[in-house]
Order: sequence, then C-alpha cells, then structure tokens
Amino acid sequence: MCGRFALYTEPVKVARFLQATPEGVKGAWQPSWNIPPTERIVGARERVDDNGEITRSLELYRWGLVPFWAKDPAAIKSSFNARAETIATKPMFRRAFEKRRILIPADAFYEWTKTGGPKVPNAFRRTDGEPIVFAGLCEYWKAPDDQWLASATIITTSDNPDMHEIHNRMPVILEKNTWDQWLNPGQENVEELKSLLRPAKKGTLGHYPVSKDVGKVSNDGEYLLELNSQ
Repeated sequence: MCGRFALYTEPVKVARFLQATPEGVKGAWQPSWNIPPTERIVGARERVDDNGEITRSLELYRWGLVPFWAKDPAAIKSSFNARAETIATKPMFRRAFEKRRILIPADAFYEWTKTGGPKVPNAFRRTDGEPIVFAGLCEYWKAPDDQWLASATIITTSDNPDMHEIHNRMPVILEKNTWDQWLNPGQENVEELKSLLRPAKKGTLGHYPVSKDVGKVSNDGEYLLELNSQ
C-alpha cells in the first residue's frame, strides 16, 4: 500500500521531468514531506485539445478517489489506493482506469515495519536519485452546487525484493519508457495497460528508518526524511 509520501520538488522541475506543463498547479501547490490521504497531490494527465493535439499538464487532486456516482465524498473510504489486480473490474475504479490515467510524482514514500513493539517508519527513495512516479487514476465529481472535485488514487501491486522485509504490497512505479502508453487517452487495451502494473525491478528502491513523527499528519518538514539511527 501507499498511505503517506513526500513531494517537495518545485512544480517547474517536476513538470520538466514529466515532460508536462506546470500551469495547473502554479500558485496553488505547497511542498510537503508528509502528505496523507485527503490532502492535495500533483498529477500529470494527457488530454486532447480542440485541435486534436495531445497535451500533458500538471493538475492538483484530492488524494482519495471519489467516483462520479458518489452521493457524498465523505462517505467514500480507503480509496487512496487501488489494487492492480481488480482495477479493471471494481466499480470504484473501472471507469477511471479506462479513461483517466495519470502520473503521480513523489520524492519519497513511507511504509511502516512491524517489530513486535511500536511500528518503525521507513522512507523509500529511488536508488538512482530520480523522482518516483506512481501509476494513478483520477476522477471528477460534481457537487450539488455545480462545483467540481478532482480526485485521484495510487495503484498498488505485490511487493518486490526492495519491499519484502517491510510490506507485502507496494505502489506501482512507472519508468519513463511506459509513461506515454499509460497516459495515452486513446489507449484502451485493458491487457496492455494491466501489463504495466507490475512490481518495480529489484534495486529500484532503497529504504532507511526515519522519525516516528511522520506518523502524525500535523508534522511536516525536511527532518522527517532524515535517517533515524536510534
């Protein structure tokens, strides 16, 4: 699973890395080292404009997907992750999987180790130093007052050797050579899309223990990603 992550890299740099335009998040994005579900996250999505051209841009989403048919967003629970194994059939995510796939950037994410005592938080980063790019989905929900809510979820799959000692699930991490296929609004081959939702290659991620302060959502700051050697 993935229930907490960090994104502090500036939108212009994120946009450049994802080959997207940053206009959709300028002036509205804030860096965070401790993003929990229901907070706003950044996603890159492709659309077809009026001239038939495909454009890729950054947008802000509520983390926790709200399907278009929901009566009340507050009643939708645990939709911040979507399991790759059921994403094509589960009503909560099926339509978004078919039509609205996004890339969700992160500088790091957290997962907790069970030790017999208090759980120990670990930070995961890419070993090559690049940002992590999660496979995500987005959806748009219209409120009774005609206001729109953009929301998103992060897709998870089974663990790889980098995660095994910590957790038996991990977020789907997409490599650059898969981004175009994942985002392409014209791609509707379910099996081809599902083939991208696999565990990351061994050695993609490294991890280390961090402060237990990350467990409290009100805590934020660079120190949360520092090595905790205690």
